[in-house]
Amino acid sequence: MITVLSDTHSRSGHELSGRAREAVERSDAVVHAGDFLNATALDAFESVSPRLYGVYGNNATPEVRERLPPERTFEIEGVRFVLTHGDDRGATGLSLLGRQQAADVVVFGHSHRHAATDADDVLLLNPGSHADPRGGIPTHAELRRPTENGDRGDAATDARLVGEIRHRDGSVVESFEVE
Repeated sequence: MITVLSDTHSRSGHELSGRAREAVERSDAVVHAGDFLNATALDAFESVSPRLYGVYGNNATPEVRERLPPERTFEIEGVRFVLTHGDDRGATGLSLLGRQQAADVVVFGHSHRHAATDADDVLLLNPGSHADPRGGIPTHAELRRPTENGDRGDAATDARLVGEIRHRDGSVVESFEVE
């Protein structure tokens, strides 16, 4: 499983609780779209996730900016990801970035509001914020193979990964697929 988070906005730790904490602890990889704020928060994430893909956000301290890039491209489970905080791009710019990098998924944050949108054969995924949500819904995203844990394994799908945006209490807010 891959857990996707953004906008921790903490100076003291990872601020993980409920389903978000469980998902991070069980994940094969954690993807974080920035705004850890400081090194203490980044260190806390690294302590609970040995395989962390992160970028810095617009509120990061110089110490975090020295340790993380503003953007990165990587592959997990045969799916190509572009990761950015997204504070300098709208949907068109994010879609163009995804196509430039031949990505399947562009993960971004900044707005603190979850969204999963198909844009020109690229999934634009904002997991929302697990710790500092706008609109009152603390969310994160979980991605897995369609047959992992029985998730939609009975349904006919060409998806390489299925995903869910989940509330801190574990309820599913939105479902999506990575083709």
